[in-house]
Amino acid sequence: MSKFWSKRTHELDPYVPGEQPKNTQYIKLNTNENPYPPSAQVLQSIHDASSGDLRLYSDPNADELKQAIADYYAKYAVEKNNVFVGNSSDEVLAHTFVALLKHDQPLLFPDISYSFYPVYCRLFGINYQMIPLSDHFDIQPEDYSRTNGGIIFPNPNAPTGKALSLQTIETFLTQHPDSVIVIDEAYVDFGADTAIALVRQYKNLLVTQTFSKSRSLAGLRVGFAIADAELIAGMERVKNSFHPYALSREAIAGATASIKDAKSFENNRQKIINTRERITPLLEQLGFSVIPSSANFVFAKPPAGHTAEQLYQQLKQQNILVRYFNAPRIEQYLRITMGTDDEMDTLLETLRLILAD
Repeated sequence: MSKFWSKRTHELDPYVPGEQPKNTQYIKLNTNENPYPPSAQVLQSIHDASSGDLRLYSDPNADELKQAIADYYAKYAVEKNNVFVGNSSDEVLAHTFVALLKHDQPLLFPDISYSFYPVYCRLFGINYQMIPLSDHFDIQPEDYSRTNGGIIFPNPNAPTGKALSLQTIETFLTQHPDSVIVIDEAYVDFGADTAIALVRQYKNLLVTQTFSKSRSLAGLRVGFAIADAELIAGMERVKNSFHPYALSREAIAGATASIKDAKSFENNRQKIINTRERITPLLEQLGFSVIPSSANFVFAKPPAGHTAEQLYQQLKQQNILVRYFNAPRIEQYLRITMGTDDEMDTLLETLRLILAD
């Protein structure tokens, strides 16, 4: 603690990311990264952007990327003025909290969800309430039938991997017409339906996505939001009051190439889905209880006689990292990211040996 810190700094309880080891000895199944690299054309675009023009500022509006995203979602009547881009979806969410979710009434979100939400609330001084998931880890619209200053949740949810239907999301939108409803779709490409399909119909809906997961660009830090132009204008006011040149030339070029490279995206996405569908019953055969997942990870409870924390430590000793959350209601679960098939086979064999002992 420092006497020079502000009162707000003293009160913060920062977000804790998954372990990022500085060596390469681990099989990393703990941070939901894509196990497959970006395509050659994405890497070439990043290389081409790393020229002498780096002495110049990037386009503060990132028009090329916004147009590429709008074109990608043209079937939902998305236009460029419906698109906001930022330096990772975390930054996009931060601007969302300030621009659209800071009101007198509390912001609502699930008690088991992305742990950055309460961090942002404390950072920005936003009143909030966490709504308990059901006993089966479901988000239920009736539980949110209370006065609020906005609602936010991931779909699929994290760390559970459970997804809501568009019909259920519409229930939120119609029941709360005067509140902004934010759907955080970091994992949507692995099995859920995007709420972008509803943006044209509902002016109180904002959808965020990231290039980190399904598009293999976690290191490039690019995210975006799609919403009615009025909501996007509010986001731009905040961004341009904080960080006008949010995206580098390389980030704009790489993300633009990625959104245009449908073949590579679909190939990697489908491989991860196939791996998840293969691994889930194999974990169940080992005695795990696995929650049905629409994400690039599974949330699994170890068999009787084994604790999640114990298994996490034992796997780490065998150079395999998974995510353990020492938190109420989920302290007996492990979140396991889908790696390559070889990595997942190593995980399964290691688990067999551990459980046999």
